[in-house]
Amino acid sequence: MSEADWVRGNPDAPVTLVEYGDFQCPACAQYYPIVKLLEQEFGEQVRFVYRHFPLKRVHPNAEAAAKAAEAAGAQGKFWEMHDILFERQSEWAPKPRPESVFVAYAEELRLNREQFESDFDENAIEDKIDGNFADGTASGVDSTPSFFLNGKKIESPRSLDEFRALLKTATATTTDAPQANKEIEPSPNAAT
Repeated sequence: MSEADWVRGNPDAPVTLVEYGDFQCPACAQYYPIVKLLEQEFGEQVRFVYRHFPLKRVHPNAEAAAKAAEAAGAQGKFWEMHDILFERQSEWAPKPRPESVFVAYAEELRLNREQFESDFDENAIEDKIDGNFADGTASGVDSTPSFFLNGKKIESPRSLDEFRALLKTATATTTDAPQANKEIEPSPNAAT
């Protein structure tokens, strides 16, 4: 894990769940409420990390959505924008140019519009997204969502109960073995 990662839950938790996601991906949107429930249930035991993996060839608005989340993050509202993007995916995903919708979301979150628009176009944000994508590719990510539990890629669980069981096993295992929290190390490309 790096300082550039977006983390929800306990940042010092013994278990880390990393999701490589694409805001325009319908499967990611289906997993979103499951992961959110798990965050509520395991918040003190699990560190939840989100990394960008926009599948631009399939989802033409995925990179712009990732930029919107990062621009919101520059003002301390990454997770709020993350949630809106998944919850309202059907609203912005089909638009040929969704940027005005993202600006409206930023205003709804009471972000400084000018800063949001400026940050949206920052090369540093594109570099971070590209770095997340490169890290994911190097780790074997080829679809979204892709999950890593303590550094090990897991098959996407088919249900909330299946996902919960994986996290329960991981938290039980790491209670006695703090060294079990091996993580995917970001490449030097993962700049903030």
